[in-house]
Amino acid sequence: MKKFIFSSALILSIFTQVLFAQKISNKKKVLKVLKSTNAYFMNKWPDAGKSIITNRERPSNIWTRAVYYEGLMNLYKIHPEKAYYDYAVQWGEKHNWGLRNGITTKNADDQACGQTYIDLYLIDKQPERIKDIKASINLVIKSGKVNDWTWIDAIQMGMPVFARLGKLYNDTTYYNYMYKMYMHSKNTEGGGLYNAKDGLWWRDKDFVPPYKEPNGEDCYWARGNGWVVAALVRVLEIIPENETHRNEYLKTYQEMIKALAAIQRTDGFWNVSLHDATHFGGKETSGTALFVYGMAWGVNQGILDKTTYLPIITKAWKAMTKDAVQKNGFIGFMQGTGKEPKDGQPVSYTSMPDFEDYGLGCFLLAGTEVYKLKK
Repeated sequence: MKKFIFSSALILSIFTQVLFAQKISNKKKVLKVLKSTNAYFMNKWPDAGKSIITNRERPSNIWTRAVYYEGLMNLYKIHPEKAYYDYAVQWGEKHNWGLRNGITTKNADDQACGQTYIDLYLIDKQPERIKDIKASINLVIKSGKVNDWTWIDAIQMGMPVFARLGKLYNDTTYYNYMYKMYMHSKNTEGGGLYNAKDGLWWRDKDFVPPYKEPNGEDCYWARGNGWVVAALVRVLEIIPENETHRNEYLKTYQEMIKALAAIQRTDGFWNVSLHDATHFGGKETSGTALFVYGMAWGVNQGILDKTTYLPIITKAWKAMTKDAVQKNGFIGFMQGTGKEPKDGQPVSYTSMPDFEDYGLGCFLLAGTEVYKLKK
C-alpha cells in the first residue's frame, strides 16, 4: 500500500509538471513572438547609432539601449541570426565602442553598454571592443570609492560588467570590488536599500521609511526590484561556483523570488507598486518581464522548484504575450523611465513609453529563458 501511495504521488507530481510545461507556449511560438517584437524595433531603428530624442537628445549608447542589446544578445544565443549580431556590432562601431561621458565616468548608466561590448568581444576578439569599458571599470577600482550605486537600477547596469571582466581576465579584483559596491548599496546607502524582512529593495534613499505609499506600505517599485533580480541572475550566471561571495548573491536572489511569487496579480502581471495595488495599480510589462526572467532562469538552473514556480512563470508569460504584445510587435503596458509608481503614467495597452528600447530588452531576456524551459 505504501509503495502504491508513493507511486501515485510521484505520478501525480510528474503529470502536474508536464501539464504546466504544456501550458507554456511551445518553443516555436515563443521564438515567433520574440522575433516579432524585436523586428518591430529593428525596423523602426535601422540606424543603431542614431540619437534618441525625447524631452532632449541623448546618444544611443546609454542604459536604455544597453538593456535592449542585453536582450538581443540573449536572443542571438538561442537563434543566431546574423542580422542580430550585425545590428549589435553596428551599435558598438557607431559609438567607437565608447561610453557616454568617456572612460572617466562612474555612472553605471554609461557603463551598461559594456555588457554587450564584452559579449561581442568574446565572439570576435577585437581589442577595441573592450578597451574603453575595461579602462572605465579600472578607474572605478583605482578610485577606491564604493558608493557610486546610489540607486538600485545601477546594480543591474554596472554589476554584470565587473563580473564579465573578472571572468574574462580570471581576475578576482573585479569580483571583490563589485561585491563591495553591491554591499554598500544593500546595507549602507541610505541606511541600506534592501529590506530583508520583505525581501525587496527601496529604489534609493528617498524611498526608505518613513516614506510610505498611500496605503501606508513601503514603496517597492516593480522595475527597480526587477533590475536587481536581473543583476543577480546575470552575475550568478557568470561567476565561478566557488566565487567567495556567490552564496550572498544566491541568498538574496532566493529571498526576492519568494517574496515576488507571493504578490503576483491574479492576471499574471505585477503592479508597479509591489505592496500597494491602489497606487497606479494595473498591468505593467517591464517589471513583470524581469521577474519572469529571474524565475525562469532559476528553474532552468535547478535553483528554483519547478512545480512551485512554473505556474507563476506560465501565468505571467501568457499574460504578457496575450495582453501586452500587439500584432505589429509593439509591447503595451510598459511604464516609461522614472523611479517610482507615478512616473510614466498612465500605462495602458496603447501608451507609448518615452523610450521603447529597455522594455523590449526586458521582454527578450524573459522570453529567452522561457524558451529554454521546454528543453
